[in-house]
Amino acid sequence: MKMNIKATGIELSPALFSYVEKRLAKVEKYLDITEPIMAVELGKSTEHHKQGEIYRAEVRITGGGLDYYATKEAIDIYAAIDEVRDEIIHEITKNKGKKRELLRRGQRAIKNIIRGFFDKK
Repeated sequence: MKMNIKATGIELSPALFSYVEKRLAKVEKYLDITEPIMAVELGKSTEHHKQGEIYRAEVRITGGGLDYYATKEAIDIYAAIDEVRDEIIHEITKNKGKKRELLRRGQRAIKNIIRGFFDKK
C-alpha cells in the first residue's frame, strides 16, 4: 500500500511518522484491491480553541474504483489517529456488507425465478 502522510500546522516527527505507518498499515487487510493509495493528513483544527489544542486526522483511500474517507478530531494527535483508523475500518466493512447483501438478494431473486419455471405444470 502506498501511503502519503502530510502534516499541516504541526511538525511531522519520525516518531509520529512511524506511529501513523504502524497503525494504518493494518487497514490494508480489510481492502480487496491490490494497490490502494492512502492519503493521510494530520494537523491542528484551529489555533484558538478554548479547550486547548485540537488535533485532526484525515484518511482517504483510493484505488480500484473505491473511495473511502474518514476524519476525526481529538485532544491528542495519537488518539485522533487511532479513532480515524477505527472509523475507516468501519467504513470499509460497512461497504463490504452492503455489496454482499446486494449479491445475496440477487441470488435469491434468481433462485425464485428458476423455482417458478419448474413449479408450474
